[in-house]
Amino acid sequence: MAFREHHVLPAFLFLSMLVSATTTKANLSSTFYDKTCPNALSTIRTSIRAGISRERRMAASLIRLHFHDCFVKGCDGSILLNDTANNERDVIFNKNSARGFELIDNAKTEVEKICPGVVSCADILAVAARDASVAVSGPSWTVKLGRRDSTTPYPDVALSDLPRFTESLPELIARFEHKGLSERDMVALSGSHSIGQAQCFTFRDRIYNGGDIDAGFASTRRRGCPVSSGDSKLAPLELVTPNQLDNNYFKNLLQKKGLLQSDQVLFSGGSTDSIVSEYSRNPSKFLSDFASAMVKMGDIEPLTGSAGQIRRICHAVN
Repeated sequence: MAFREHHVLPAFLFLSMLVSATTTKANLSSTFYDKTCPNALSTIRTSIRAGISRERRMAASLIRLHFHDCFVKGCDGSILLNDTANNERDVIFNKNSARGFELIDNAKTEVEKICPGVVSCADILAVAARDASVAVSGPSWTVKLGRRDSTTPYPDVALSDLPRFTESLPELIARFEHKGLSERDMVALSGSHSIGQAQCFTFRDRIYNGGDIDAGFASTRRRGCPVSSGDSKLAPLELVTPNQLDNNYFKNLLQKKGLLQSDQVLFSGGSTDSIVSEYSRNPSKFLSDFASAMVKMGDIEPLTGSAGQIRRICHAVN
């Protein structure tokens, strides 16, 4: 889901279920900075809009970055760290794939000018994901705030908890449920694949050897993804409106035109078929559910109170 802007592995899956996940909503509030930094959200929005206007693909990158943060020990900005020998951004699921770090750094710089030491990087990332959605015709939602920043990255957890693009539907469902997210949340979040791009190696086997795929679609995609080279060549996850967050992704799944295996399994005779069909017919329902699922995802295990810190710069601890 996930959210996978991706030129690497999709975002909505993870393998390990060793540690019980906690969805914590307490202590987060949409009015958290109303007194301490009343212009924080407008400042973030201005900075993020400027970045996306320079490169529209960044909208998908920021949504995915928020997902990859929240699915590794909660929404604590740990993915942003780049000041130790082992960082989350260096694991296989993020290396040469996760993007948008500089946009978050830029937004943080602007916020620090008006309210130094007040707004966390984790909150900036959460707000940036919402603003990115709006920038590509997606929904808006009220972001709950008050997260604090992790003082350490979790590369080992990233390796165990972040997604594989070959996941089966039962594996996907189990992974999301482990984070407190329902099947409907999972399908809605997967709709972020209506924007963004994927690397050739993530869908090569599907377009050359897959059985559950439209023949014409596979043939078209083979032109940009050679059978034995070009691993990093990019292709849009959704061809019709690749820069607009909409329900064409689900229409494609009904026609067996999901680019990744972990996309197409959402409509392959399983329990999520009805949700995909509903979203393909009802774009407003998809957008509403996407917004709700993003809020739920943002509630995963935040650091609050005196835990963590408020980083002065997002890529390094204080």
